[in-house]
Amino acid sequence: MTGPPSDRTAPSNVNANIGGIPASDSYVVGVDFGTLSGRAVVVRVADGTEVGSAVYEYPHGVVDEKLPATGEPLPPDWALQIPEDWRQVLRHAVPAAVRDAGISPEQVIGIGTDFTACTVLPTLADGTPLCELEEFRGRPHAYPKLWKHHAAQPHADRVTEVAAQRGEPWLARYGGRISSEWQFAKALQLFEEDREVYDRTEWWIEAADWIVWELCGRHTRNVCAAGYKGIYQDDSYPSREYLAALAPGFEDFVATKLEHPLSPLGGLAGRLTARAAAATGLPEGIAVAVGNVDAHVTAAAAQATAPGHMLAVMGTSTCHVMSSDRLAEVPGMCGVVRDGIVAGLWGYEAGQSGVGDIFAWFTREGVPPAYHDEARRRGLSLHEYLTELAAAQRVGEHGLVALDWHSGNRSVLVDHTLSGVIVGQTLATRPEDIYRALLEATAFGTRIIVDAFTTAGVPVEEFTVAGGLVRNAFLMQVYADVLRRPLNVLDAAQGPALGSAIHAAVAAGAYPDVHAASAAMGKVQRHVYRPDPERAARYDLLFAEYQRLHDYFGRGGNDVLRRLRRLRNETPVSAPAGSAASAATP
Repeated sequence: MTGPPSDRTAPSNVNANIGGIPASDSYVVGVDFGTLSGRAVVVRVADGTEVGSAVYEYPHGVVDEKLPATGEPLPPDWALQIPEDWRQVLRHAVPAAVRDAGISPEQVIGIGTDFTACTVLPTLADGTPLCELEEFRGRPHAYPKLWKHHAAQPHADRVTEVAAQRGEPWLARYGGRISSEWQFAKALQLFEEDREVYDRTEWWIEAADWIVWELCGRHTRNVCAAGYKGIYQDDSYPSREYLAALAPGFEDFVATKLEHPLSPLGGLAGRLTARAAAATGLPEGIAVAVGNVDAHVTAAAAQATAPGHMLAVMGTSTCHVMSSDRLAEVPGMCGVVRDGIVAGLWGYEAGQSGVGDIFAWFTREGVPPAYHDEARRRGLSLHEYLTELAAAQRVGEHGLVALDWHSGNRSVLVDHTLSGVIVGQTLATRPEDIYRALLEATAFGTRIIVDAFTTAGVPVEEFTVAGGLVRNAFLMQVYADVLRRPLNVLDAAQGPALGSAIHAAVAAGAYPDVHAASAAMGKVQRHVYRPDPERAARYDLLFAEYQRLHDYFGRGGNDVLRRLRRLRNETPVSAPAGSAASAATP
């Protein structure tokens, strides 16, 4: 890939000269740290055109069975990561993306990053992860807890219960429940399950901020992660008195391990250090943007920064974000934060814990060999083949309704002890029937979220989709039909990385704010998918059944899913089949 011509005219709202480099010849790098890999893009400052990209797969991926360093087994619902995997993204993906762009590194004026959230880790005062200390290599709590670490659900329940009992005003800003994925639940789990690691922890920090520390050598905290994942509201974290009510001895958590000045999104965190410059191949001293969260940063890439414009970032999970000029309490929302997406507006977040993960699980575990063979024969992936079969059906033909809770429910129930349900199966049910029902279930889950916002007085006026699942045209049409609204599509292969690059341009001084940078550099195709009235009417019937099941299993009509989860977690893990231990297991 080669760079663009040097005689391009910069838009009127872009600084014509940044650090001595004409805007038409300047570029920024955006790096998106996802669940399984890190992606870097090189973007032209003048118009947001992507000119180079690279992906680096994490060698350790998601650590959810045992610690790679020692073989220490992990209990159910744990999900960890390895910080060195993240550093390797900087060493490999960033220089590879610059090479792919065919530009000189000297033309790069800034770098921005985003991360999954809440992915949080304990460190020493200098930012060293505790898991990298020899004495803690075998201690699971010393490692970063990935966003989908759900083993802190009992602690999240207590965080919520104590807040409700005390009438904490911030609880309503999170839809009345605090998630097990967030900072306080995970910190309380650490405090109660490994006090030695907790006591050694000098900073409890989001990976989004830790990676910026690695780049610029300065400890910063971004307002997005603090607000949505750290319960930072109205200029403060939860009080010392509240923390003491959670657990004696926990009252100093905020003051000693969390509290730090917050930085605005698009702000300048610092300058690239000599060490980071050597690792990335970028010029020392270029702008490093304040960290951000993957879904929220994508709003700038999708030009979804105006009030009422909801963005759904669809991948392994889905995060729904939207800005508004009004503050409201939306049941089950993940949070509402002032300046949480763009300055001057309230940023709302909701989400679904499992989407692409559910589809991947089914193709991995639930499809017979004949389907694999036919997909290979036709040169299709299994997802493509099942989608083709599912798309040939009429709405309701399979006779199924599923609940998309295989990774719990993030919104609007905020309960990760819930699990998946499929109703209506018979001996005639085929894999494509189940696959379609699962696709539809995730669309129904999104409709629950959209309806909750609308009912609460924060109407969704425009809807844009982004993320890897956008490539599935059938799935997108299902969403348009279920939601009964047209869908815009992000016109960029790496939305979060583009969003990070846009924030890097602001941090470097190329644009006055994120709104202006988004208007110039964002990429979106409008009304790509439109609802079909006949299919939408049929989906209304299925959605009504989904809603009944949603409330029955999720709102206390029947507690069987939670009871089954407790039984599973209380049962010792069996030995591998065929072993001596398994023969003696009752």
